[in-house]
Amino acid sequence: MSSQSVHPTNSARPSPGDPPGSTEPASGRSNGLLLLGLSLGYFMVMLDTTVVTVALPAIGEDLSGSLSGLQWVSNGYTLTFAALLLTAGALSDRYGGRKVFLTGLWLFAAFSGVSAVAGSMGALIALRALLGVAGALLLPTSLAIIAHAYTDPPARARAMGTWAAISGTALAAGPLVGGVLTDVLGWQSIFLLNVPVALVSIAITMKHAPASPPKPSKGVDLPGQVAAVLALAGLTYALIESQPEGWGSPQVLGGFAVFVVAGALFLFAERREETETHAPMLPMSMFRNRTLSAGLFAGLLVNFGLSGVLFILSLFFQEAHGYSAFTAGLAFLPLTLPTAFNPIFTGRLVGRIGARKPAIAGFLLIGAGVLIQSTATSDSTLSLVVMCVGLAILGFGVSFAIPPLMTAVVGSVAKEQSGIASGALNSARQTGAVLGVAVLGAVIGGATSVASGTRVALVVAGVVLLAGAGVVAACIGRAARTDV
Repeated sequence: MSSQSVHPTNSARPSPGDPPGSTEPASGRSNGLLLLGLSLGYFMVMLDTTVVTVALPAIGEDLSGSLSGLQWVSNGYTLTFAALLLTAGALSDRYGGRKVFLTGLWLFAAFSGVSAVAGSMGALIALRALLGVAGALLLPTSLAIIAHAYTDPPARARAMGTWAAISGTALAAGPLVGGVLTDVLGWQSIFLLNVPVALVSIAITMKHAPASPPKPSKGVDLPGQVAAVLALAGLTYALIESQPEGWGSPQVLGGFAVFVVAGALFLFAERREETETHAPMLPMSMFRNRTLSAGLFAGLLVNFGLSGVLFILSLFFQEAHGYSAFTAGLAFLPLTLPTAFNPIFTGRLVGRIGARKPAIAGFLLIGAGVLIQSTATSDSTLSLVVMCVGLAILGFGVSFAIPPLMTAVVGSVAKEQSGIASGALNSARQTGAVLGVAVLGAVIGGATSVASGTRVALVVAGVVLLAGAGVVAACIGRAARTDV
């Protein structure tokens, strides 16, 4: 909270024609509270991507869930979150950021509360998917509110920096918070935690957020959105069900068929020219930009490794080593702590030398960290030390890779396309998370033991991530803009 606090009554008064809640927040206390409310919403969304990880074995035991069921608990959230991010941005423009953000908060609180009393794996998976829908409404709208509330560019940049730092904190807190709550209160408590956080964010937002006026909109790209959801869901289903059903089973082949057909329909929908009534969700013309294309693919690879490794190591720690959920959460600290503080240093480094070198270094560190872990799956003290070192290197790699990718992607397009580019990168990263859990989970499912499957899955992830360094080196320019 700023030291230049002013009393809320000093806020600018609305004109008679302004809608309720349209008062610009005053600098100081009111702005600080608004940023707190928005950040709480974002923290909750990002926390839900990792907090469930260490609770998966307990969920599986309580609800009689298989490995594929646990993969769906993890992926149900990220799948809908990834697929709906761009549409959520369009809804924010059409109806106003404040209204859509509050809708997302109410939905997130409601679905979280119901998730805590889910009595079957099917019900929990469905609720996780609905939580992803609510989460997608919160991410772009919180940025829209910040942009509308902070009219001074330096103040806006500081606010967005604080907002972005919440992501690393949530990632760092997720496994530990999930472990503590699961051991002490049961896995249901990880969902109940969202309810008071959402209510506090709602109260602050209703009081302090200005009503961002709706902008002229060409509506939601419904064909593209439906095709995107079906394509990602079909691919995820085929990968997850490949082990229990077999690669040649009708279910798996059907999933791949849905992916191919829906993917083709998505490409067709997005290649259509913009008209007065239709605007493509993700214009294909943007992919002529090599830096944008490479940045999106690299973003997918980062989260493929991060989310996939979190998923398989959580199972490994608890099923192969017999750790409690709390101990498993502690074991992840070497990975998650660097993501809470290192992005600040990385952002400054990118400002000095550009995005390319830090991004390459990040991918090399991520790949090396994962491959180091693949050599440490025994129960010895030496293996534990090596595992911690590998996790720390992975954490630093992630925090070196993501800020440069954001800078390169957003800086490679015209300013009027920066929102689409940023949304596309977030969607690509969450798509990578879905695929990481599906692919690496399938590797474990096909192994003779959790330990041997973990070793193979880590090698696969490490090789994929090292390939990401080559993608960045070849396709992201040496002088990527940093003035974003």
